[in-house]
Amino acid sequence: MRKTILLSLFLLIFSGSSRAQEAASSDSLLFTLKPLGNNVYAAIDKPKSAAGSNAGFVIGDDGVAVIDTFEDEAAARQLLAEIKKLTKLPVKFVVNTHYHLDHVTGNGVFAQAGAVIVSHKNVRTWIHTENLKFFGKDIKPDQKKMIEEYVAPQVVYDSVIELYLGSRRIVVRYYPGHTGGDSVVSIPDAQVVFCGDLFWRKTLPNLIDGTTDKWAATDAALAAEAPKEAFVPGHGDVGNAADVQEFGAYLTDLRAMMTPPVKDGLMGDALVNAVMPGLKQKYGNWDFFDYFAKRNILDMAKELRGDKQIPKPAEQQ
Repeated sequence: MRKTILLSLFLLIFSGSSRAQEAASSDSLLFTLKPLGNNVYAAIDKPKSAAGSNAGFVIGDDGVAVIDTFEDEAAARQLLAEIKKLTKLPVKFVVNTHYHLDHVTGNGVFAQAGAVIVSHKNVRTWIHTENLKFFGKDIKPDQKKMIEEYVAPQVVYDSVIELYLGSRRIVVRYYPGHTGGDSVVSIPDAQVVFCGDLFWRKTLPNLIDGTTDKWAATDAALAAEAPKEAFVPGHGDVGNAADVQEFGAYLTDLRAMMTPPVKDGLMGDALVNAVMPGLKQKYGNWDFFDYFAKRNILDMAKELRGDKQIPKPAEQQ
């Protein structure tokens, strides 16, 4: 009887200790790992963490495919460690959904582990050139060196490419809107779509490279083509087709709000002051509103006036 009681106490303490260690491990992650079913996982950036964006991965028959690699190498190493907890299969592919630094900084972590980096063809050049602008004209030597040393994609495509993990098919397709080099990654057998920054769930986006009329059309098409899928955004929590439509509506609403004052010639603070109240009334509770609202107005104005400088493919430079 005494042995039984002691054994029960030991098991209780051990189990509590294991749960505490697991919780501590989870708390130390820079992202929240969300199982989406059928061996597909989303890695959702924790608020204000160094991860900087969302990522994810798919476990197949003979390997793993990772979608995006965060803004921080430590987050990428954490993601690789979490994958290794779930499978002994190698990471075969990394898909970069676009070139922005918050989605590609960890490429080297996975390349060193043997993965092949895949992207739309424009990303291979832009990853080393266009990312420099995010540091401004006073970019520091170490920042420039970091961008120059990013591991660029080794496999590129034009409109669509299919990857296979044994019998498991992954469809990577180009869609216009956010940067001009954006990939949407579909996992048909799991009904999961990784959108990169073509979808921000209840979150204001970065419009610096955006062509918003094409972008809104892309979101409408994605929602219509996959009405029952789970959609993993580049920022924000996992959503559904209605969330994708809602984000597309933000782009359309902003264009509509901006068109009259831009046509009237308003610029700078006068333009911001004219548009901001209506924008805040409708979208003020979205994430990143305080950070991106003014920038969205000014970037949209450039787009509507036709003087936004968007990235050009290498063959057009």
